[in-house]
Amino acid sequence: MMQYVVANRVPVKAEYRAEFEERFRKRAGEVEKQAGFVRMEILRPVDEKGMYVVLTHWENKAAFEAWLRSDDFKAAHQNPLPKEAFGEGGGLEQHEVIIAAG
Repeated sequence: MMQYVVANRVPVKAEYRAEFEERFRKRAGEVEKQAGFVRMEILRPVDEKGMYVVLTHWENKAAFEAWLRSDDFKAAHQNPLPKEAFGEGGGLEQHEVIIAAG
């Protein structure tokens, strides 16, 4: 089965990193309830100029798109951090897995 992976690259300023991470910890367990969800990883940059990467793995693109339309997605994205918490760049990337090892 070919999985669908979405990478959201988020440039969080150093002074907002703890709050950014805590928001994900508080929401842990919610996205897992979505049909077609496989797994999620939150990657913390090892240097101050790096970006967080939020990886979500889905059974297919349709499962990801259904989550985008869900009440859970709306709840997860209400009350965001202020604009000044974020740096330049980042964005959403979507991929199909063609090779997986491990």
